Amino acid sequence: MTPFTHGEVLLQTGSLTVIANATLPEERRLMVLELSDGRVMAVMTPAMADKLGFYQLDALTTTALRQTLQDAGVVLHGADEIFYFSAQDKETLMQEATEGDIRPLNIEDEAVFAEFQASATEQDLDDAYVELDHWEVCGAFIGDSLVCAASMYPWDSYPGDDARIADLGVLTLPPFRGKGYARRVVRAICRRASERGYEPQYRCQFDNLASASLAKAAGLTWFGKWEVISPDSAA
Repeated sequence: MTPFTHGEVLLQTGSLTVIANATLPEERRLMVLELSDGRVMAVMTPAMADKLGFYQLDALTTTALRQTLQDAGVVLHGADEIFYFSAQDKETLMQEATEGDIRPLNIEDEAVFAEFQASATEQDLDDAYVELDHWEVCGAFIGDSLVCAASMYPWDSYPGDDARIADLGVLTLPPFRGKGYARRVVRAICRRASERGYEPQYRCQFDNLASASLAKAAGLTWFGKWEVISPDSAA
């Protein structure tokens, strides 16, 4: 999460850090990250920091930060949980071999992928965001039928940001859930991304317990909770 490590530190007190970062795009002009170790980081554009009065602060608690945002009409979009591989778990991942029923997908798999999508609900398709034309795509098969698929695309970078992160989505058809397909597909596609020099990133909504459980089962470690200013925010 490079945007939280670049810019001018406006406040650093206790477990809270507030940063002004002029490279943030308008749609991410304010973000809050709660890390697994209890630290909280807020990053925003200088214009937003000035509007909220953060240039004049010398102390602030996390509770006061959220109250300030609420009072200013700032609405944060539903939180995402972020997962990454630890160095040790990444080493284990890279030593594995991809199993025979899992393989990369490409344009030649258009018909089987279309059949896979037709067997899923619109809600599942929207939540997973798995697409055949993404940067990296893998799937698990039973015979000739695709039962689980994952896709990745390079994560948005910021000016001066040399991080190479690949964000992933995964979808298993309902009859085949709970059988280990998603765990193995996630590990396979993350291995392929790592071989291409990218850091796999797994995101899910904070209340999606099944997806969070899958991330942990696939060997990823919880990094933190990430919130972005909502498109409906008044500020």
